[in-house]
Amino acid sequence: MALDRDGIARAALTLIDSGEPFSMRKLGASLGVDPMAVYRHYADQEDLFDGVAEALFAAADVDSLRWDEWRPMLFTYCRRLLDVLLAHPRAVTVFATRPVRSPEAIACGNRMIGVLRDAGFDPPVALQMTRCLREYTIGHALSVVPPPSRRSRKPRRGSPGYDLLAASADGAPVDAHFELGLNAMLQGFSAM
Repeated sequence: MALDRDGIARAALTLIDSGEPFSMRKLGASLGVDPMAVYRHYADQEDLFDGVAEALFAAADVDSLRWDEWRPMLFTYCRRLLDVLLAHPRAVTVFATRPVRSPEAIACGNRMIGVLRDAGFDPPVALQMTRCLREYTIGHALSVVPPPSRRSRKPRRGSPGYDLLAASADGAPVDAHFELGLNAMLQGFSAM
């Protein structure tokens, strides 16, 4: 099997998704190679996790965003990024703990800032806007993917502790507030 960076990163993501503790030895075994072969493509595990983050970013398919209007562009980018992260809940912390510096991510950042500049935002403000949205999206993903044992226990309907907060939680899906918050942020940016 010929190894390349993309294939190794995808195999690492699959291993992370499995829930088994990650090790370079397990990655090598899943690839059918000596674990040291991975080091011909990645300097170390942190470099490999950078590759995993790049693979997650690539899965958001930013090239097909609506680049003609800034609000739909940013909304769709955040929604796609969240969908990718929720599809790989065990990899969210890998993505959240490192900047993505792939050529695709850098080109996307430049293009987004250009669209926002053309819409009247100063480039430093445009960068802050995209960072706010990225961090909001990642933070939301982090908040909805903890292991089930770490989730709070909501009182059951009819129990003494069942109150307005518990009833409200029953009326809203766990991640329904993502788009509410995202739209509020975009609306706020529009008013700037």
